[in-house]
Amino acid sequence: MAGPGIVIIGSGFAGVGMAIKLKEAGFHDFLILEKAADLGGTWRDNTYPGCACDVPSHLYSFSFELNRSWSRMFSPQAEIWDYLRACVDKYGIKPHLRYGKQVVTLDWDDAAREWSIGTADGETLRAKAVVSALGALHIPKFPDIVGRGSFAGPAFHSAEWDHTADLAGRRVAVIGTGASAVQFVPRLAAQAAELHVFQRTPPWIQPKPDFAFSERARRTLALPGAARALRNTLYWALETRALGFTVDPRLMKAQERLALNHLAAQVPDPELRAKLTPGYTIGCKRILLSSDYYPTLTRPHVTLHTERITEITPTALRTGTGGRIEVDAIVYGTGFKVVEKLREQHITGRGGLSLQDAWREGAEAFHGVSTAGFPNLFFLLGPNTGLGHTSVVFMIEAQVRYVMECLRLLARTGARALDVRPGHQRAYNRRLQARLGRRVWTEGGCDSWYLDEHGVNRTLWPGFTFEYWARTRRVRSEAYELIR
Repeated sequence: MAGPGIVIIGSGFAGVGMAIKLKEAGFHDFLILEKAADLGGTWRDNTYPGCACDVPSHLYSFSFELNRSWSRMFSPQAEIWDYLRACVDKYGIKPHLRYGKQVVTLDWDDAAREWSIGTADGETLRAKAVVSALGALHIPKFPDIVGRGSFAGPAFHSAEWDHTADLAGRRVAVIGTGASAVQFVPRLAAQAAELHVFQRTPPWIQPKPDFAFSERARRTLALPGAARALRNTLYWALETRALGFTVDPRLMKAQERLALNHLAAQVPDPELRAKLTPGYTIGCKRILLSSDYYPTLTRPHVTLHTERITEITPTALRTGTGGRIEVDAIVYGTGFKVVEKLREQHITGRGGLSLQDAWREGAEAFHGVSTAGFPNLFFLLGPNTGLGHTSVVFMIEAQVRYVMECLRLLARTGARALDVRPGHQRAYNRRLQARLGRRVWTEGGCDSWYLDEHGVNRTLWPGFTFEYWARTRRVRSEAYELIR
């Protein structure tokens, strides 16, 4: 039953970043529990053709560990995964990793004032604090279509890509046109005999300013201060995109013009262009980046379908217009369970309070990190800390620093645990939701994965990231109850 002082759940950017800062501060009594056989989170799981980041690599990385040798402005999946593994090696995190440890229960012990952590293989650990670094994009979401399980050919989600399936010369259906699909659809089209893309809502797509760094550019970036200067330039350039999100949706007009011009330049057919033109305010859903998705849809063997799929049979897809499309394989690009990911966990806090009961009216946390009734449990990328305009790694670093300040508060005061006061949590979230209610995500005329079943945005941060950074610079001790 013995265990470490701190348990981190998950080994993606959030878990690795937390571990590095713990070790740097002299906390060595911690473990990272990882359900899979290797680290990397999203960048381990998503191996679909064309998988790459849609945030510039020099910004989608730790500020304390700049990589001056990225191959491209937007690096591919394998390179980002290598970067994470290199961070683990450099900062000595390997001894703290435990693979094949899927956490299935988290229970707070009121008497012992510590957490009991149960794993799927039957082990129980006890820890003074738990950091949930599960990430947002790790539980695939499938559409609720009649007969989905009856399909006889290969059928898989993009995050669980079946590399044994030979799709060359086959008839392939792609269901969903989100961030993953716009990357893998061009690659599928290069090998499939027929490609049928089923679109429910057209995404807003802007050109992807991607290019390979030349040897000369990499040598320049190796000069003192050069990589930092590029990172800072990228940060402020992307932060300006938040003006339309945080100030006034009308400021998104320039973003909209860029996307519409991109569509007009790449899709000359007016009928196809009409199908691909969104009918909601840009930014209401995630803005996607691609310079080869639209041209792919104009190819003669690629068909865009906008009718609803009503049934999947062993060999075909039926649509609401009575059509029947015979296919050999199906790829689901239907995203992830984002809002539901934490609410589905078995977590009980003080007095046996379940997380489901605590969040029965919606997921919320103080700064997205602490939830009342769950002492010494810290969420990284928790409720309302996601982003639609820049690098989420920036948010992770701000949250990691905030958790470190919480741990230092415990060390200074000699308290056993801290629990955010319900009044402070409610006041914080009232202000946050008041801001979100006037933003493009709720007034933009779309239904996105940012919203929960009540239509409330439980996913995104409503402001600039430097604002979140400033708000989490220090821990307000009066917002917490110290448990001794």
